[in-house]
Amino acid sequence: VIPCLVSQWSAWSGCAEPCKTTYRVRTRHIVQEPRNGAEACPALEERAGCVEYWTRQGTGCKQSLIPALITTGGFGKARKKRAAADGKERAGYCVEFQLVAITPGCLHSHHSYTRWMRYLREGHTVCVECQHPALDSRSQHCSGDGTGSRKNQLLHWQAVGNPRCKGTWRRIRQLDTCSCPSVHSFLFI
Repeated sequence: VIPCLVSQWSAWSGCAEPCKTTYRVRTRHIVQEPRNGAEACPALEERAGCVEYWTRQGTGCKQSLIPALITTGGFGKARKKRAAADGKERAGYCVEFQLVAITPGCLHSHHSYTRWMRYLREGHTVCVECQHPALDSRSQHCSGDGTGSRKNQLLHWQAVGNPRCKGTWRRIRQLDTCSCPSVHSFLFI
């Protein structure tokens, strides 16, 4: 039996389209085909939700993204590399929320790029990081972060990559850095 061997994942691509919620892609290739009854090769492509804040010509997008749009915290590593802050901008912050209601669409996410949504559970505390480029340079906040909301006010969120995954949460507090486990850490888009 000769098992399938695949390469390491490529870097994440940019968003498929600017100025709208869409997806990014990473790929890998087959190094060695499986033979003599070995298991089939794993998936060669993964997608994840994202939003690009600039047009292909480099001008800012002119739209407001409400409710809060979130994606998995793992996207932060790729985002930081692509969006170089010039040093004058705020580094970012984190907001803790308590999940109040979640649509069933979050549990029925079958694509590899939506698996993170299965960790969303009513009553759990989640951390959502606000970092460049979602961090608005004028307001110094991310759209949908709950700044200015009343105590215990229900706020709305939606998962990027699955429009059927959305819900409500209550803002608990704002922190300089996130302290939630990775499965409960997300990013504002």
